[in-house]
Amino acid sequence: MDDPLSWLAQDAASGPLPIREGQFHRVVIGSDRVVCLPRTEAAAVRLPQRAATLRVLNELALGFHIPRPLFEGAGETPYLVLSRVPGAPLEGGVLDDPAAAGAVAKQYAELLSALAQAGADEQARAALPRTPQDRWQRFEADVHAELFELMSDAGRRRAERELAAASRLPHVATSVTHGDLGAENVLWEIDSGRPQLTGVIDWDEVTIGDPAEDLAAIAASHGDTFLDQVLALGGWTDNETSARVAAIRGTFALQQALAAHRDGDAEELADGLTHYT
Repeated sequence: MDDPLSWLAQDAASGPLPIREGQFHRVVIGSDRVVCLPRTEAAAVRLPQRAATLRVLNELALGFHIPRPLFEGAGETPYLVLSRVPGAPLEGGVLDDPAAAGAVAKQYAELLSALAQAGADEQARAALPRTPQDRWQRFEADVHAELFELMSDAGRRRAERELAAASRLPHVATSVTHGDLGAENVLWEIDSGRPQLTGVIDWDEVTIGDPAEDLAAIAASHGDTFLDQVLALGGWTDNETSARVAAIRGTFALQQALAAHRDGDAEELADGLTHYT
């Protein structure tokens, strides 16, 4: 099909379709499938690899839904048709209930344990990219080269502190690491008043890497108190893990800005550099 939205024609007949705006893609959501439209030329080039990665992840039987590629559209407007993962991100206030927060933390710990176990899978390790040993040193050099000229003097000093902490991180490549496990990418349904994890979306940044990256994303979304519950339930209470989480969390805005700068996304770049200009 030349028209990406023709895949959703039946749903569109009932009214406007929901649209989800991400850093790299615009996703039009139907009842049982979604159409993923790249926001930049760089994101369009990455679509075939994205589809291949999702096929690998679906074969790992992680215990929750992952988008399944249904069709890859080429031509002037490349796009990807994916199965729709059921559920929605948690609504604000859900974690104010201690019982609900405990249930959600337990499921996050189980999710991360499944990803850690998958990190030992030979098929996954062969098919998924591995975090480079000098990942953070490269990141530091790239931020200096590409972003420092866009920062104020105070912003550069802040970035220097965050980059120094990241550059000291040990190399860890033991787990399937989602790489962007923010609340908007983890979907839930409410069953008898309790949130039940249904699936995880947006696997563009997945690697064989450090589970502390996903823990840092959980902390950024839900706060340190909630993170402490997840760490305790998963058995990650050592100081080394906490230190890695803190250092990685400190790079998130710079990671966003660097990716946006390379993709030519001025809006995301400005947002990522908010505290550096």
